[in-house]
Amino acid sequence: MPSKLLFLPGASGNTQFWLPVANLLTYPAEKVFLKWPGFGSTPPDPKVNCMHDLVDLVIAEIDQPVALIAQSMGCVMAIHATLQKPKFVTHLVMAVTSGGMDLESFGAQDWRPLIHAANPSFPRWFSDYDEDLTPEFHKIQALTLLLWGDADPISPVSVGQRLASLLPHAKLHIVSGGDHNLAMIHAKAVAPLIDEHLTKVI
Repeated sequence: MPSKLLFLPGASGNTQFWLPVANLLTYPAEKVFLKWPGFGSTPPDPKVNCMHDLVDLVIAEIDQPVALIAQSMGCVMAIHATLQKPKFVTHLVMAVTSGGMDLESFGAQDWRPLIHAANPSFPRWFSDYDEDLTPEFHKIQALTLLLWGDADPISPVSVGQRLASLLPHAKLHIVSGGDHNLAMIHAKAVAPLIDEHLTKVI
């Protein structure tokens, strides 16, 4: 069972994103909120210059059994970290993500122009990342909760359904009316799902 919960923000780097959910969780574990240098209110770090540098920040926190609770592009870092530390990552929670898949075939709205228009200082290497992680999904043995909204143009429900079919121990929950910020906006609905998920074992 996880003794630490690692909360990973999405491309916005909003370190407050998971707070509404975290404050409602009853599962007893240490809570750590990760920051992405150069994103949101977190200052840049000259040592962070690519996606894999962000993955290293996640891995550095995996020093005991953990659950990775991630939003959107943060889930890509969570997947990488799980693949590198499979014995320590017991549970995954992934909300509205690409999961490292090409979303063009799903009819998804391209988030890149939107995020750069709102945040022109964000590093371009983040939005240029396009690694396909699909061939690695079968290796992930962590229990996985997928959270999707039926009103999200950036990551449609069909993306969640595809991930649920590819990840060995995944369960998809669809939030009615949920958009790309569903985990924050619908925290009262999401928190009990995560609490229940964290108590499950294979």
